[in-house]
Amino acid sequence: MSLADVLEPLQRPLFTLLDTPVGWTEVLGFGTGALCVWLVARQHLANWPIGIANNLFFVLLFTQAGLYADAGLQIVFIVLAAYGWWTWTHGGGPGSAEALPVRRTTRTEWTWLLAAGTVGTLALTLLLDRATDSTVPFWDALTTGLSLMATYGQCRKRLESWWLWIAADVVYVPLYAHKGLYLTSLLYVGFMALCVAGLRGWSRDLAAARRPLEAVA
Repeated sequence: MSLADVLEPLQRPLFTLLDTPVGWTEVLGFGTGALCVWLVARQHLANWPIGIANNLFFVLLFTQAGLYADAGLQIVFIVLAAYGWWTWTHGGGPGSAEALPVRRTTRTEWTWLLAAGTVGTLALTLLLDRATDSTVPFWDALTTGLSLMATYGQCRKRLESWWLWIAADVVYVPLYAHKGLYLTSLLYVGFMALCVAGLRGWSRDLAAARRPLEAVA
C-alpha cells in the first residue's frame, strides 16, 4: 500500500460549501486548529501536540491548494512546536523546572524579528514566483513571514505574538477564500477572535505578575 492510498480517504469530499467540496483534511485541520489556539490562549501545554497534528493536516491541504510556502511552513511549525513545548515546560533555561512566564518583546527581539521577517518575505516571494506555479507568491510569503515571527513569540510567551497572529489572520482570511478554502477561511476568522481573547488573557497574567514586584519596589 502506497502513501497515496493511505491519504486518499482524507481527500474525499464530505460536503460542499459555496459550491466547493470540503474534505476530511480541511475538516480535521479546522478542528485541531481551533482547539490548539484555544489551548494556547489558556496557556495549556497540550496546545503543542494538538498543534503538531494540525500542522500535518495542513501540509496536505495547502499542498493540494498550491500554497507551497504555507505547506512548507507547517514543517517549520512542527520543529518550533518541539522547541515551544520544551521552553513552556522548563522555563526556557537548562535545568529549570519552572513554567515560562508571559513577558513583553524586547527592542532587540523586535529588531531581529522585523529584519528576519522582511528579508524572509522578499526572498520567499522571489522563490515562489520563479520556482513554483503559485498564483499568490507575495501573499503566501507574507503570511509565512508573519506566522514564523508570531510562532517565535508564542514559543517564548511574548505578549506581542498575539498581535502578529492577528496581522497574519487578517491576510489569511481573504487568501484562503480566494483559493476556495472557505472552511479554512472561516476557521481563521475564529482564530482572530481567539487571538483577541488570548491577548487579553496574557495581558492580565503579565499585569498580575508585575504587581508583587511593584509592591516591593
